[in-house]
Amino acid sequence: AHTTSQDGSSAVHKECMKRTLFVFAKLNPGLKYVQGMNELHAPLLWTFRTDPDEAESEHAEADAFFCFMEIMSEFRDHFCKQLDNSSSGILATMTTLLGYLQEHDYELWDHLVNRMSIDPQYFAFRWITLMCSQEFHFPDLIRLWDTFLADPKGRLDSLLKFCVAMLVSARDLLLAGDFAS
Repeated sequence: AHTTSQDGSSAVHKECMKRTLFVFAKLNPGLKYVQGMNELHAPLLWTFRTDPDEAESEHAEADAFFCFMEIMSEFRDHFCKQLDNSSSGILATMTTLLGYLQEHDYELWDHLVNRMSIDPQYFAFRWITLMCSQEFHFPDLIRLWDTFLADPKGRLDSLLKFCVAMLVSARDLLLAGDFAS
């Protein structure tokens, strides 16, 4: 998300991100900063910083912070180890993902879960906690997030259904493969 330019904008982005994540940690002492939160903040900051309206881009840090807080309000339990086994933790969310896969493609679900015994943490943990931010090129990620963030049914539901679509798109490869592949 960071590009170095002659005006030092990369350094500016880095300082904005540090401040945002520091303030988030201070406002959320039970959670603090967890690795990966920067992956959720960076696309937001970049989007606001690159607003063609200079008057708007001047408020990029505050706007990105507000949006980051909104995203974290829905995804925060995925970053809290104490909630891993709760109904709102990451394990429950991965179970929901597998439920969606089972409904949509029973054969693929059966192959991954029953025949191969593949724990969804191997593939879904990063997808969910980082909202696919490491899976796609940045321009594609921005477009994808636009869809997630605009979904009236909820960001998490949209993300999980997209993850199912990623699995189904690799269906033939997954069905033909073993655990290692």
